[in-house]
Amino acid sequence: RSLEAVPPSADPPTRLADLGRAYRENALTERNLYQVMFAGLIPGFTPAPEAREVAAASLEVLREAVRACAATGVFRPTVDVDEVTDIIWAAAHGSITLELAGHFPARTAEQRYQTLTRAAVSAFLQGPGP
Repeated sequence: RSLEAVPPSADPPTRLADLGRAYRENALTERNLYQVMFAGLIPGFTPAPEAREVAAASLEVLREAVRACAATGVFRPTVDVDEVTDIIWAAAHGSITLELAGHFPARTAEQRYQTLTRAAVSAFLQGPGP
């Protein structure tokens, strides 16, 4: 719901960045839910298949933003939208998980998140060479 609430933007990279901020803000606001979903907060808990489907569908908002970036030439023409989506999500998730575990202090956590997610995105940007 947090990602779906991000207002549309005519500029695909802006939309992608806005979604990244919303993802982090939601994780920090709903830290217990985030940790149940991704960090094994409840030992032995395995989400039901229906819950996994809903979780996978939530990435569709991000996938559409990546697809828009690819369609407008922000990314190399050969990118795989699913791969880019997975890599950006992994970078965001890794940074957030470390932040929630206290490995990134509050004064640097946001900058670490931005640096890591930008690095993930930059791997796919249009540019010279491979």
